[in-house]
Amino acid sequence: MKTKFLQMFSVLALITTATVGNAQENVMDNYTASFIAMPAASDQTDAFADFLIAAAPLVKNTEPGTKLWFALKAQNTLAIFDVFVDAQARDAHFSGVVAGALKENADHLVEGGWDGGVVANINNANVLSAKEAVDLYSATTATFIMLEAAPGQGEQLAELLRAAGPIVAKTEPETLFWVALQIDANKFAIFDIFAGEAGREAHFAGQVAGLLNEKSSQLVAGGWDEGVVANARNFDILAIK
Repeated sequence: MKTKFLQMFSVLALITTATVGNAQENVMDNYTASFIAMPAASDQTDAFADFLIAAAPLVKNTEPGTKLWFALKAQNTLAIFDVFVDAQARDAHFSGVVAGALKENADHLVEGGWDGGVVANINNANVLSAKEAVDLYSATTATFIMLEAAPGQGEQLAELLRAAGPIVAKTEPETLFWVALQIDANKFAIFDIFAGEAGREAHFAGQVAGLLNEKSSQLVAGGWDEGVVANARNFDILAIK
């Protein structure tokens, strides 16, 4: 028991030190985000992809509060990941031109239509920490990882992720954007983009991945293999705002 407590205090000390030392470096304070993975309706994958590609300039021209917007594809699943300057900007996005067009076309583009295929798959989140986007339009690939905190470990996992953004910014030049999210008290996520596979491989061999690997048996339900790696989803990037 004593050893267990000492290990826990060591983790918290490491996280606290990183958090205090890098507090001024965290970006996107008070930002919010959304991730929506949507299965394409039968034989509509290409049409759905074309729809999302065409949506990017509309988001750029009509949604000033949408800081970042990505259209993504993995086989027959299409996805949107976006970051907003605040909760009001997210509300504006979901009542905007692109959301309206998607609602109008969802019955034939999305399996399950608007309610079952879009709304049911929305994950809204608060940004915990981030690496500011660099060389944004050179990105070709993205990774989204959903994380569930182990019982009673939500606050500790949140603190680790808060401390991670500045570390990524300092040590991962090939990670072009990285953001940690809190969806609810026990559900978290990481989203990041890369110019290619070399950047993704460098990220998963980096300091933050190493720290998460080391601490995931305590902090993440399922540990590293089942709670982190098994939940990593790679996407091709179709379009970026």
